[in-house]
Amino acid sequence: MGINFEKNSDFKNRLIIFVILFAAAIVVVIPYIWMISNSFKTTMETLMDPNHLLPQTPTLEGYERVLTGSPFFKWLGNSIIVTCTNTIIILFTSTIVGYVFSRFQFKGKEFLFAMLMFTMMVPAQVTMITTFLIIDGIGLYDSLLALIIPSFVNVFGIYLCKQFCDEIPKELIESAQIDGAGNFKIYWKIVVPQLRPCIGALAIFTFLEYWNDYLNPLIYLSSTERMTLPLALSYFSTQHSTDLSATMAAAALIMIPAAVVFLIFQKQFIKGISMTGMK
Repeated sequence: MGINFEKNSDFKNRLIIFVILFAAAIVVVIPYIWMISNSFKTTMETLMDPNHLLPQTPTLEGYERVLTGSPFFKWLGNSIIVTCTNTIIILFTSTIVGYVFSRFQFKGKEFLFAMLMFTMMVPAQVTMITTFLIIDGIGLYDSLLALIIPSFVNVFGIYLCKQFCDEIPKELIESAQIDGAGNFKIYWKIVVPQLRPCIGALAIFTFLEYWNDYLNPLIYLSSTERMTLPLALSYFSTQHSTDLSATMAAAALIMIPAAVVFLIFQKQFIKGISMTGMK
C-alpha cells in the first residue's frame, strides 16, 4: 500500500493552522469571558478573588443596579440615535461620493481626492480643539448633534467605496445611460446593489466606531441624561470607589447590540474584506 504523503502534509498544515487560530481565539475571548463572569459576582468577591473565573455565589445585583438604578435606557437611546444616524449618513455620503470620484470626470478631481487621502494621515487629536470651538460657537455643545454633524463624511468610507466602484463594469453603467436612466437612478439601482459587500463591511466598521466611541462624548457632552453608553460606564465610578459588578454588567450589555450587528452583516463583511483590492 502506498502512502499519500501529499494528503498527510496537507492535513498537518491544516491542523497547525487550526491550532494557531484556536489559541489566538482563546487569547481574544478570555477578557470577555472574565468580564461576563465578574458581572455575576459581587464587587467584594471580585476584589477578594479577581482571578477566580466562575462566581462563587452568582448574583444579578450588578444588572439590577444598571437597569433600575441608573438611566440606562436613556443612555441606550442616545447611543442608538448617534450610532445609527452616523452609520446611515456615512453609508450614503461614502457610496455617492465614492461613485462620483470613480466614474465622473471634472476639473481638480485628482487634487481633491489627494487632499481627502491626506486628511487620513492627520491624527484626529490635531483638529480636536478646532472642532470643539466650532461646535461650541454654533451652540451645539452638550447636544447629540455635536456627535452627529462632524461625522457626515468619512474619508476611509469614500476611499473604500471608490475602490469598489472602480470594479463595476463600464458597460453596465453605459447600458443604463442608453436606456435613459439618470445619474441618481444609476447610482441607486445599479451602483448600490453592486456595493453590498462594501456597504456591509463599512456598516460594521462605522457602527462599532461610534458605538464604542468614548473620547468624543467625553469632550462634547456634560449632562448625565445625554451620555452615551461608553461614557456612562464612568457613572458607576467615583473618586474613591468603583462598583465593579455594575460596571462589568453595563459593559456586557453594551456588547449585545454590536454582536447583533456583526451577526447580521457578517457575510457581507467577510465578502467585502476578501474582495477588497481584487481586479
